This record gives sequence, structure tokens and C-alpha cells, in this order.
Amino acid sequence: MVSFFLTHAEVVVEPDRPIESWGLSADGRARAAGSATVAWDPGVRRIVSSTEQKAVDTAEVLAGAVGLVPSRDAALGEIDRSATGFLPLDEFEGVVDAFFGAPEESVRGWERAVDAQERIVRAVRALTRDGGDVTVVSHGAVGALLLADLRGEPVSRVLDQPGMGSVFTFDPRAWRATSGWSRVPVP
Repeated sequence: MVSFFLTHAEVVVEPDRPIESWGLSADGRARAAGSATVAWDPGVRRIVSSTEQKAVDTAEVLAGAVGLVPSRDAALGEIDRSATGFLPLDEFEGVVDAFFGAPEESVRGWERAVDAQERIVRAVRALTRDGGDVTVVSHGAVGALLLADLRGEPVSRVLDQPGMGSVFTFDPRAWRATSGWSRVPVP
């Protein structure tokens, strides 16, 4: 059996609204519709998402396709970047580089990478403690931090997702990644 870590698909960027309230774009909904082929198998009994709208939307699309009811866990949330809120893309990318480059420091008031990693690892271990496989629907940066832990590697942006709506597989019993990232296909 295998568990999945799926990132939310493309979003509608609304700079005037809180980031956690952004939902999926039309392209994101289309990509999320393809997730049933790569982020779920019949052994998966639960789909659990972060409480952020984009992850909730992605989980609901996947769950609807496979006949499950998703649940939510706030500990699966993205790194806390409320200190800056929305940043234009170029500025955002620079801060993300600094976040991964200095994991024990808070960059511009953001949650430290080591703290976010500890949180996501603890949350995923708790979700898989009973031995059941799960699809976790969350966010790219915390996915990269989880992947680093599963591989026993240092925090690095090299492990970041290739784009929104990406997935990797892992064995929660052996606590190891069983694949790298791949994009969810658009049907």
C-alpha cells in the first residue's frame, strides 16, 4: 500500500483577500479532476486536507471522484507567511529562496522552515499512525519539507514541487518517500 501527498492545484490570486481564502481557478479545477488517477488508489480510505480553501477545493474534487468524504486538519497548512501577506511573484520567489536557504531563521517574519517541517511531519505521522493509507492534500513548501524528512535529506528548495497540483508517494510505515514529485495530468 502507499500514501500520497498532493498539493493544491492552480488558484485564483486575489491580493486583497487573505491567502488562505483563495480558491481554485478553472485550470486548477481541471487539474484537480485528474488527481484521482495519480493521487489515490483503492487502499486509500481517507483524504485529509489543510483548512485553506485551495486545498479544501482540491480535496473535494478528488473525494467526489472516488466516493469519499474528505476531512480537514489545520496542522497541514502552508508555512505561516502572514507577516508579509501577499507578495508580488518576483518578491515572493526571493523570500521563498531565503526560507529554504536559511531553515533555522525566520525570513521577514515567516514561520521558520524547521518549525514548519516539524509541524507537517508530526501531522502526517499522526494521520498514518493507525497504518491506514491516506491522501494528504496540502501545499508545496510543506510538501518539500516533508519530502526532505522522508528522504533523510536537508531542507532544500531543490525538493520543491514542479508546479501547483503535484504529487509524490510515500510509505508511512517505513517512513520513506517512494517517488519524487510529478504533476497531476489535466484530463
